[in-house]
Amino acid sequence: QVQLVESGGGWVQPGGSLRLSCAASGSILSITTMRWYRQAPGKQRDLVATITSGGVTNYADSVKGRFTISRDNTENTLYLQMNSLKPEDTALYYCNIRGTRLTWRGSTAFDSWGQGTQVSVSS
Repeated sequence: QVQLVESGGGWVQPGGSLRLSCAASGSILSITTMRWYRQAPGKQRDLVATITSGGVTNYADSVKGRFTISRDNTENTLYLQMNSLKPEDTALYYCNIRGTRLTWRGSTAFDSWGQGTQVSVSS
């Protein structure tokens, strides 16, 4: 199995910054696409940002220019640098990682989620 552990959430005033981390562990052979999602109370879970194995990034319009997604392939870790935070960014943030992992038979695909980390932006 592949486990994801998120960290870095918290409370910040509008205009502030936070950096989220998502560390993957387990019998990982390779990681392909890594994503951040968020879910505000009473709303659906929305895609925030994506980074491919080749480093190509994509962002939701609401965070473009303010958030930066990155990855450390040697540490199997995903990051989300969030600047100029707004109250509407308040949500539970989840990481999602896909790839392949070892099994006793060889390998298989995995699609794992983090436990979520709360980001609260208010004055």
